[in-house]
Amino acid sequence: MADPTEPARGGSEEEKPESINDAELALKGINMLLNNGFKESDELFRAYRNHSPLMSFGASFVSFLNAMMTFEEEKMQLAFEDLKATEKLCERENTGVIETIKNKIKRSMDSQRSEVAAVDRLQRQIIIADCQVYLAVLSFIKQELSAYIKGGWILRKAWKMYNKCYSDITHLQEGSRRRASEQQVTPSPSLSSSSSSDRARSSSPGPSLSHRLDTISPEALDRLKGSVSFGYGLFHLCISMVPPHLLKIVNLLGFPGDRLQGLSALTYASESKDMKAPLATLALLWYHTVVQPFFALDGTDTQAGLLEAKSILQQREAIYPNSSLFRFFKGRVQRLECQISSALTSFSDALDLASDQREIQHVCLYEIGWCSMIELNYREAYKAFERLKTESRWSQCYYAYLTGVCQGATGDLEGAVTVFKDVQRLFKRKNNQIELFSMKRAEKLRSPSLSKELCILAVIEILYLWKALSNCSTAKLQTMTQVLQSLEDASSAGLKNLLLGAISKCLHNTKDAIQYFHLAARDEVGRLSNSYVQPYSCYELGCVLLNAPESAAKGRMLMLQAKEDYGGYDFENRLHVRIHSALASVRPAAQP
Repeated sequence: MADPTEPARGGSEEEKPESINDAELALKGINMLLNNGFKESDELFRAYRNHSPLMSFGASFVSFLNAMMTFEEEKMQLAFEDLKATEKLCERENTGVIETIKNKIKRSMDSQRSEVAAVDRLQRQIIIADCQVYLAVLSFIKQELSAYIKGGWILRKAWKMYNKCYSDITHLQEGSRRRASEQQVTPSPSLSSSSSSDRARSSSPGPSLSHRLDTISPEALDRLKGSVSFGYGLFHLCISMVPPHLLKIVNLLGFPGDRLQGLSALTYASESKDMKAPLATLALLWYHTVVQPFFALDGTDTQAGLLEAKSILQQREAIYPNSSLFRFFKGRVQRLECQISSALTSFSDALDLASDQREIQHVCLYEIGWCSMIELNYREAYKAFERLKTESRWSQCYYAYLTGVCQGATGDLEGAVTVFKDVQRLFKRKNNQIELFSMKRAEKLRSPSLSKELCILAVIEILYLWKALSNCSTAKLQTMTQVLQSLEDASSAGLKNLLLGAISKCLHNTKDAIQYFHLAARDEVGRLSNSYVQPYSCYELGCVLLNAPESAAKGRMLMLQAKEDYGGYDFENRLHVRIHSALASVRPAAQP
């Protein structure tokens, strides 16, 4: 294996193709990256950037990741230029003049070179699609209408390439398996030749490649399938999570959204020998430990997917012993299992391991803040969020709000009011639901009647909206109930009842939960300031009633009422996704 510190041009160009396996080297570079070797990975890919399209893509990916981790304008521009350079390199028909002459002379004579050329062509198409996805992400970050339109158009091009490559490679794999099966049954040259010709006509992406494509080895096809499956699977998975009222429009534009197919493709990619296998693994961990619990996908609770995530972590532990990201996901699993003390240890370890990776540190700090809120340790939560408010470039407005409510929950009301004033100053993204919510809540809490109990109410509200109440221990939930029941604030009555219902549901006190949700759904006083309370109460009540056969019809009716009778409230899209998932999960059960 090559030393990553070797210079890019430290040898003859003719020797490099013989001495370096770019697929293995690229995978080594990504593994370095995930074991906290960000600098070493960058050096490796840049040293061999000009060796092949795959190494060029590796260098561009690291550049893109660096931009995403810092949000610095200069780094985003550099990532844009690197991705465009890789895309341009892959769009060339061949790698150089010498290679062009050799290919013309020996195209159908040298089977080994023929395989390399075919693999290279498919690999280039996949890399172009990958580059287009990352370029679209860079466009979306600008948050301008023209950038959204441009990004959407680029994504559509990328999807078409993924879909074609995925289909072509799948057909080639099927052909390869049939050919191997036929050779085992009868090794007749004429039969083999005939079947090979038939397969070339049926599965080749283009007639000029028909002979070359049949020469690709099963191992090369498996790696290419893994390569395309990462982007193909992510497309399916992400589109499947689009809010239902937008999903039809997205599908009309030609984007699919099959969640199971997406997960299947990502699983295939994660088990392949392609450089994106570790990234597919991270995507699966992200889905099982972050997305699925948050959106209650498939109508399941927060425990869904935990076994899969734990299995993935156990299988990869030896490969990534010092990975801050894998330690982070271990903490996520522990948090979902309500092992908050262990989760805090894992997040603290990940924070230390990510000493040179600021954005990973921020993700760990965020989780430390959340675990501290779950434990009702407001002071530690305040410290974590206050640091994020100062250092992070993502949403200082949101972090300021979390800092303020935690500070107020400790009893420091004067300090909390000062921070709530900062929230409005830091409010920048008018189309961002979280920032809008933070600003409105901070404005209300700035009043002279602010109390410690109102700040604790705000903390519990955040835990509810982010589906973290189920991570709280029975003792902490009972403490929350006592605080809420002692609260006397007419404008917060509806919210108070909604939260008491959610806590009762977590404690399996179904009768109390139904009673509180009914009270919250009927509340009109706080509708202006807590506009999401009524639709969310209908949804929660519907969830409880769906669990019993005798009340399932009423539960479904309440779900539809929450979806159709309300609009323009905070986190509307979030609720629509949850309603869609809940209703979808009961349909199969209703079928005879």
